[in-house]
Amino acid sequence: MAKSSKESLPFEPRKNKKKKQDKQSTTNPQATTKSKPTQKNPKNRDNTSVSAIPDAVSKRMARRMVFLSGIPTVMGIASFFVFYWLLSQKLIEFPPYLVLIVTAGLFGLGFVGLSYSVFSASWDEDRDGGLVGFNEFKLNLERTISAWKNRGKEVS
Repeated sequence: MAKSSKESLPFEPRKNKKKKQDKQSTTNPQATTKSKPTQKNPKNRDNTSVSAIPDAVSKRMARRMVFLSGIPTVMGIASFFVFYWLLSQKLIEFPPYLVLIVTAGLFGLGFVGLSYSVFSASWDEDRDGGLVGFNEFKLNLERTISAWKNRGKEVS
């Protein structure tokens, strides 16, 4: 099942995959015989890859994206029409920079909502997480930062 440690993600690729293959080839004499080389064709990949995000987690992220990113983005688009209607009907006069500030603010809120929706969803398949997702956000952000740091150490 899914790992619960803070260091690894439930859908993170396994780091010791090569070691397992090496152990199998030394313990299995048939594995040392010549075999056909495997071709790396992306069309022939197995859909149940270890590094793929589980379906339950991706659906959880998508639900949060609809609310936290979709609603502000739709409001940003609708604000153009509302401002145009208000101006064309001569109900309210407002400076043009107000339109820019309001729409850019709503689009920016949609962008922040997109990022927050990914990090606030529980990355554990078996656990739904909280409604707001603040605890999951902190945990997932720590996981991501530690993965970036470990990636930087591997490259160096």
